[in-house]
Amino acid sequence: MSASIYTKRQENLKQVLAKKNLDGILITNLTNIRYICGFTGSAATCLVMPDGQYFITDGRYIEQSKNQVQGFERFIDMDTHFNVIKNNKLNPNGLKLAFESDHVSYSLYGKMKEMFPETTWEGTSMILEVLAAVKDDSELAAIRTAVEVTDKVYEEILPMLQPGCTEKQVANIMVSKYRDYAEGEAYSPIVAAGPNGALPHAIPTDREFKKGDFIVIDAAAKYGGYHADMTRTPVVGEATEKHQEVYGIVKEAQRRGCSAAKAGVPCKDVDSATRDYITERGYGDYYTHGTGHGLGLEIHTSPRFSPKSDEILKVNNVMTVEPGIYLAGWGGVRIEDDLIIKEDDCEILNKTTKDLVVLN
Repeated sequence: MSASIYTKRQENLKQVLAKKNLDGILITNLTNIRYICGFTGSAATCLVMPDGQYFITDGRYIEQSKNQVQGFERFIDMDTHFNVIKNNKLNPNGLKLAFESDHVSYSLYGKMKEMFPETTWEGTSMILEVLAAVKDDSELAAIRTAVEVTDKVYEEILPMLQPGCTEKQVANIMVSKYRDYAEGEAYSPIVAAGPNGALPHAIPTDREFKKGDFIVIDAAAKYGGYHADMTRTPVVGEATEKHQEVYGIVKEAQRRGCSAAKAGVPCKDVDSATRDYITERGYGDYYTHGTGHGLGLEIHTSPRFSPKSDEILKVNNVMTVEPGIYLAGWGGVRIEDDLIIKEDDCEILNKTTKDLVVLN
């Protein structure tokens, strides 16, 4: 991504801090550090101050940080990050600084108070996450590519879904393909057949597919750090009346959720669009999770579709809509798409069919 993108993000952050009467912010969450300056390593701290922006890491990342970090003065030191801040006088006394209360442990907070007693520390929640929830064009392009790869891999593994093949075999091949075609897998794939499909986050096993199995396949690619997320549920062999009933309910609920998703709509209303329909059809007790979540540099980000979410959708939020029904001892059905929120509707990115696929 270009330096101008990071400059814009940094300006947006400073505007938010000014509105909250904060002089700066200590950033310790690595995903937020990547978002604000571009660094992808595993150890860093960022300090945004009125008169400077400082990036701190250790000697493992001299060259990487030189190539990646945008808009921050770099400090490379084997000492603790707080000692680097103190020894280089990067935090003048008397300032009011934010810290990421969702990511800072009690012990780390104690160390902050101990080392910088003249600083007023104010815990803040989701400042960077809220900024990151509205995607720019470069982020949308990366997500589109991740979704395209996700669709491609799903189509390629469909012929494997036959009696005798196992959940693990399919999951492993999908991972290999994501790494060939993109940056890799967005998360550990879920491939859950028959009764295993009643576990929303099942781990693939050595269970072989059998005729009459629904196979819940929740798997996706990552590209440029950005995640896709898709679920489809084909059936092996003949689709019984019950297969068709449950699948049809989930498919219609998912359609209603996508139709409800647009800018200005409360997230809980999108959840209601799916949940109310499934409840009306008698399966409400078997829909046991939220309707969806934001996508970005992490697989689950803000905002979220849940019954209690008061968040309001904004243009260029990227969301999933993924209702499901899970029947213990029998199986489950989930259908999931990724979509970009628009002013008056949404754009569904996934092209893979949502019709019931019967694998013969």
